[in-house]
Amino acid sequence: MNSTCYLISDLHLTSDRPDTLKAFAKFISEEAAQKKLYILGDLFEAWLGDDDDSSLANEVRVLLKTFTDEGGQLYLMPGNRDFLLGETFCNTVGATLLTDPTVHIIGAEPTLLMHGDTLCTDDIEYQKFRKISRDPCWKENILSKSLEERRSLAKNLRQMSSEANSNKAENIMDVNTSTVDEFMTLYETKQLIHGHTHRPQHHQERFGDRWVLGAWEQEAWILKITDDERLLKVIRI
Repeated sequence: MNSTCYLISDLHLTSDRPDTLKAFAKFISEEAAQKKLYILGDLFEAWLGDDDDSSLANEVRVLLKTFTDEGGQLYLMPGNRDFLLGETFCNTVGATLLTDPTVHIIGAEPTLLMHGDTLCTDDIEYQKFRKISRDPCWKENILSKSLEERRSLAKNLRQMSSEANSNKAENIMDVNTSTVDEFMTLYETKQLIHGHTHRPQHHQERFGDRWVLGAWEQEAWILKITDDERLLKVIRI
């Protein structure tokens, strides 16, 4: 049985970046074909709900369905940009929806998987918004609006986020190492993999290994794991 597993995050797919979508399509149809693929949040720059009927949403549905139909195993975790990603979308493309956090056996090792935003506990303002936006009633209210209204809201939220982040110190938007220790202790794992911070790196933490996935911007970051290998690599987009 092929134990090769790939983990990626933070593609931030948008109609403004067809090059990223092209790189993603090439990756899942070639290197990742018939393998396990974990996408740990922010597949989309914004996700309006599983009824999103944009051309981008439909194109990604086809790509992912083709990947799973041809033998790939796909696991999707919502991020801070696409937290409205749900079971309907996953059922359509043949993926498993992951809760955040969750533990899977990866490379023969129990591994804590997270998007990573809950590790950034020094960013108090963001954590306040996250708590509100993950409330089921808040999400239900948003999803009750028309797609046009949701598109306008998503645009405004992205603009507000960009403005807020421009005034924050870099360290505030990175993980809090004490929080990392707490999660690894709570879930009794010696391996943590997450995205969100856009700071790809392998860290030796107090309780084990922490792998940080990178964003797909000018380059695409991919973590390849087998029973014998851990390789964080980058390809040009």
